[in-house]
Amino acid sequence: MQIFHARLNAVEDSTGCVVCQPEQLYIRQLALKLASQFNNKSCQLATPNCNITFPPPTRMSRPAGVGIIAIEAYFPSQFVDQTELEQFDGVSAGKYTVGLGQARMGFCTDREDVNSLCLTAVQRLMERNSIGVEQIGRLEVGTETILDKSKSVKTVLMQLFGDNTDIEGIDTTNACYGGTAALFNALSWVESSAWDGRLAIVVAADIAVYATGSARPTGGAGAMAMLVGPNAPLVIESGLRASYMKHAYDFYKPDLNSEYPVVDGKLSIQCYLSALDHCYQLYCKKAHKANPESKVQLNTFDAFLFHSPYCKLVQKSLARLLLNDYFLASDEEKSKFPEAFNSIKNVKMEETYFDRDVERLVLDNSKQLFEEKTKPSLFLANQIGNMYTPSLYGGLVSLLISREASQLTGNRVALFSYGSGLASSMYSLKISTDLAPVQKLVDSLNHVKPTLEARRKIAPEDFAATLDAKEKNHHKVPYVPEGSVETLFPGTWYLVDVDDKYRRSYKRKPL
Repeated sequence: MQIFHARLNAVEDSTGCVVCQPEQLYIRQLALKLASQFNNKSCQLATPNCNITFPPPTRMSRPAGVGIIAIEAYFPSQFVDQTELEQFDGVSAGKYTVGLGQARMGFCTDREDVNSLCLTAVQRLMERNSIGVEQIGRLEVGTETILDKSKSVKTVLMQLFGDNTDIEGIDTTNACYGGTAALFNALSWVESSAWDGRLAIVVAADIAVYATGSARPTGGAGAMAMLVGPNAPLVIESGLRASYMKHAYDFYKPDLNSEYPVVDGKLSIQCYLSALDHCYQLYCKKAHKANPESKVQLNTFDAFLFHSPYCKLVQKSLARLLLNDYFLASDEEKSKFPEAFNSIKNVKMEETYFDRDVERLVLDNSKQLFEEKTKPSLFLANQIGNMYTPSLYGGLVSLLISREASQLTGNRVALFSYGSGLASSMYSLKISTDLAPVQKLVDSLNHVKPTLEARRKIAPEDFAATLDAKEKNHHKVPYVPEGSVETLFPGTWYLVDVDDKYRRSYKRKPL
């Protein structure tokens, strides 16, 4: 079998041996490398006194059940109440709580940044699940909170891993989509020929803040760390993924001297809903191609999770999928929809993004679907706000803590990830039918609700003052944070100082 030409000829003889005639040392070394892919034992080379023995190749079998083994949620120790913020901002009652669907908003003082959020989430994930540093072979970070245009957050996290410096992975950035891209990278590594049997960690973290105005109540902050590997209780469905990528200026951060984004609110909503349409329709198409006897609809899934800029948009998004189901249905299937849907049979999907009549129709007819399939996943979003890259995975945590483990086993869950600019994907996972690992996963999240309730409520004026101070001191050096360490949760990493060369130092508050 010819495997290389020019100055190296390799043929497989009747005994399964590869016979090589290299003319130079570097060719001989290449022969050794190439021959390792064959199941041979030895090779007698034409060069005198050369007898190279080739070991049998080692190939790891494709791992089964690749997905999320464990997940850790972290959020700041203080929040502002959205009802009080409505009063402070002088807006009508219910504008934030009903109109946006938000109850509380978590925020960070200057003692926390994206590095400290990730340090806290990753270390807690490993401690809570008794994971040794030597068990980790890949570490991926998804974030849009940029502290340095060169040095990655991942390199900061390496201080948690001691002598284990053989850890692949790096940061991934595209608005709120970075966490999903990081997860896809980790999954691909575990399923690839490069996998060495170790586990991967994915951490998504951001601090979402806005300038004073209508967008400020849609902020939030937090981190989600996930342990990825084979035989997982949450198995990502292989081959069922649909993406939609496009150039758009709906939300972006061109000013590197500011934390605040530039937002085109109306365009952002249109881009989100358009991406949702494209991803869902393509997912349905791919699923049907894989199994022509099945048809994907909302009822295919036990739960449907979304990236959550604010909770009300998620409710509209679930309703939007019902609209998709109608337009994708056959005439016979359409006859089973409520008669009111006949009024939109000639409407074009792309003209319905801001059509109030269509929106009301699908919202009214998807209330039960929303209560069953999506509302349980909005618990953290309602209590913390938009965490950007961790948002979708906060929805996953919310789902897991909303039900008994026995009610989750065997469930199929769809997830929609969106990042402005824009990048989006829809994929699905199946929860194991084996109760034991699911129970272990759910039990590991028992701290989430008590910790939420242990947070301190901060007055809106103090919240505004904190953000004003952070804006004033953004990228200031040298700098010593003014925020209190005492108010942080035990085990939280925090910023000690920034020196005159912009180097940041961190410590961990004792457990």
